[in-house]
Amino acid sequence: MYTEDDLLPLSGLQHLLFCERQCALIHVEQAWAENLLTAEGRIMHERVYEAGRESRGDIRTEYGMPLRSLGLGLIAKADVVEFHRTAGNNWLPFPVEYKHGRPKKDNSDKVQLCAQAMCLEEMLDVQIPEGAIFYGKTRRRQDVVFERELRQETEDAAQRFHELVESGRTPKPVYKKTCDRCSMYDLCLPKTVEKARSINRYLMNAVRE
Repeated sequence: MYTEDDLLPLSGLQHLLFCERQCALIHVEQAWAENLLTAEGRIMHERVYEAGRESRGDIRTEYGMPLRSLGLGLIAKADVVEFHRTAGNNWLPFPVEYKHGRPKKDNSDKVQLCAQAMCLEEMLDVQIPEGAIFYGKTRRRQDVVFERELRQETEDAAQRFHELVESGRTPKPVYKKTCDRCSMYDLCLPKTVEKARSINRYLMNAVRE
């Protein structure tokens, strides 16, 4: 169990799964840069938070709900948490995460949503079987079942996130195609740093010869 002082932003899990260097630049070095994609995503979230709360029939909806888990060591604000009335007249949480783009090939969005569900489970002492991700580009929800494998991946990511921050070290860059759409590109300089390292290796080899 973590303490209140140990809590890290839940959004860091997605940064970690996208790129550990990006995660360290943001959460270790406290650097940040915004591009069109991150700005559009931020505006979408701000609009969701402004909705407050509403109730329709058997669904009550909370917007911008604070979340916390001492088990995972994470803190956050959920985009949307729907509370669905069950047959026993209880209210079961159903987290919904809003994303500006399209569904991803990796599990980063699902891990972020699963972490929100695990926060709610700890806070409310309930078991949450599923949630959903709403994608702005497709204007559709993608249902996510919180299976054991996804929960384990989420726990592992949270542990790696804490270890990275506690180490205080930023990993060296490794250029990939995904770097080109990263808002941190100009701060990270993956191609420039990679090229400098290659030149240094060449010079060291030349000296040895």
